[in-house]
Amino acid sequence: MPDLITLAQRHYIMSQVHSSNTKPEVKLRHALWGLGFRYRVNDKRLPGSPDIVLPKYRTVIFVHGCFWHGHKGCKHYTVPKTNTDFWVAKVRRNQERDQEVWRKLEAKGWNVIIVWECELKKSRLQETVAHVSAEIKANGTLHQQRQEERRTERERRRIERAKEKAELEAREKEISKKYGSVR
Repeated sequence: MPDLITLAQRHYIMSQVHSSNTKPEVKLRHALWGLGFRYRVNDKRLPGSPDIVLPKYRTVIFVHGCFWHGHKGCKHYTVPKTNTDFWVAKVRRNQERDQEVWRKLEAKGWNVIIVWECELKKSRLQETVAHVSAEIKANGTLHQQRQEERRTERERRRIERAKEKAELEAREKEISKKYGSVR
């Protein structure tokens, strides 16, 4: 079936598709702000420039469009009937890039939450926000526990080094007493 839209019209339509500050993303940000979460938006210092970054909770959130990221089983993801090979390849590349970005973020110690566009529809918004909020809080608790474990380990190593230093000084003092000043 031929495309009913001219190339110029198609170009204009596609130019209106934005990657940041999308309606679903803004909807989620407003809901999280209302719950008291403070965040950064599209932090370019992190792989993939996550849509929402919550440093306090060591969590990033990506709001994925069902069509652009190939949400399996979703009514909003259907492969176009024209230029099918192109669209299948495009969505596959997006999914592969998403996986790579998630791996990089997790390797840097970030927790990744994915929210699909369809989960932010009016009928499911409150349920989704509650789920995301609970996950953010759980990630924050884990992050605090890890920080406390690291602090405890650093303190243990500091005490151990101080003890070793004191033992070394005591041995040097004993040797200098026995044999006179070595230096």
